[in-house]
Amino acid sequence: MKTLSARDAKNRFGYLIDIARQEPVAVEKHGRPVVVVLSVEDYERLTIGISATLTEDRGPK
Repeated sequence: MKTLSARDAKNRFGYLIDIARQEPVAVEKHGRPVVVVLSVEDYERLTIGISATLTEDRGPK
């Protein structure tokens, strides 16, 4: 996972988008990671996986 400072993420937003389409990017503020930017495809994969897990955990009604 690549890392950018919040300042670099702001100043190089197009670059941030290009990189995030390939792999998640951590954005740091004061040297600490505060957010992760990821592609829509990665986000959907994560949320679909979570939804499927929650549905399975509830079991049959």
